[in-house]
Amino acid sequence: MDHEAPVYLHRLPVPGEDRYLSVALVNTRFKVSHGPVDLLEDAEAAHLWLVRHEVLDDRVALGGRQSARLRTLREALRTLFEAHGSGEQPPPDALGTLNAALAAAPPTPCLAWTADGPRRADVPDAGNPVAAALSLLAEDAVDLLTGADTGLLTECAAQGCARWFLRSHGARRWCTTKCGNRVRAARAYAARKADSL
Repeated sequence: MDHEAPVYLHRLPVPGEDRYLSVALVNTRFKVSHGPVDLLEDAEAAHLWLVRHEVLDDRVALGGRQSARLRTLREALRTLFEAHGSGEQPPPDALGTLNAALAAAPPTPCLAWTADGPRRADVPDAGNPVAAALSLLAEDAVDLLTGADTGLLTECAAQGCARWFLRSHGARRWCTTKCGNRVRAARAYAARKADSL
């Protein structure tokens, strides 16, 4: 563990971030006790996030405009997740952002032949690795929003938490036990205060 890193970098991932990078991307903007945190706040931070999630090679530079596109994609995904959660139609600009990322550098399908036999493989666009990374993240979101796990996608119900997660069971409302404990403690405090009046 890197003890020099800010404490919020040591947060445990929420359910679903390990399966869907798009959930992890949306959760790069959150609040802690001292204020808002943006893990993609500048090009260097965005580059680090992409490299840590093995979406971009460390040797590929990430400029300010490219990191801004990543943040724009994140906000579009958040909007699409919110529309999905509320059952409403998303704004056209959020769909446009996602679709533009998908089209910018789609992977090329090819046939790979391994010891196990033939299988389909998708080769990322080597000519534009950053656009390929954004395309991969957008495709991941499409898979989530249209796949079997779509009904599990939920925003944390704890006040002040804006993280999204995949429910492991129907009654789950909080992204982590920490959020659940915070809500229960607030309820208990409010009940004690009401009883004392």
